[in-house]
Amino acid sequence: MLNYSTLAIMELAGQGFCCSQILVLLSLQGMGLDDPPLTRAMAGLCNGMGDCSGPCGILSGGACVLALHTAQGFAGDTVDERLPLLLEAFRDWFHDATTPYGGITCGVIMGGDCRTPDPSRCGVLLAESHQRINAILIEHGFDPAIPKGE
Repeated sequence: MLNYSTLAIMELAGQGFCCSQILVLLSLQGMGLDDPPLTRAMAGLCNGMGDCSGPCGILSGGACVLALHTAQGFAGDTVDERLPLLLEAFRDWFHDATTPYGGITCGVIMGGDCRTPDPSRCGVLLAESHQRINAILIEHGFDPAIPKGE
């Protein structure tokens, strides 16, 4: 069944964004924000950090989205003490979600070639991860639609 997240993921992927960029774009859109420099920076996590051997961009991008809601953003800003719990919850969930693929690296999930995303793997994992990230935020008292500090 297609939902808003799935349609948005398909649209963003069609525009050439990778998994880590899509997760942050979905989060920013949910907060009514636009941040091209952050979106560009997220490209460094694409394709297992460039060579398929690194962690899936969904895992690393998801960690960045959680930090977007909790981490220090400027001098004098505070780090929310729940960040490690959020990261652990997502990391544990992601490990379980990728067990059928044999691991958490982009190359393993993609069966060796991470340069050509497989919608049946990446799209589904992206949509499920986006939902799980929002659920983790809500479970820990955050509103995914409200930027940190507001």
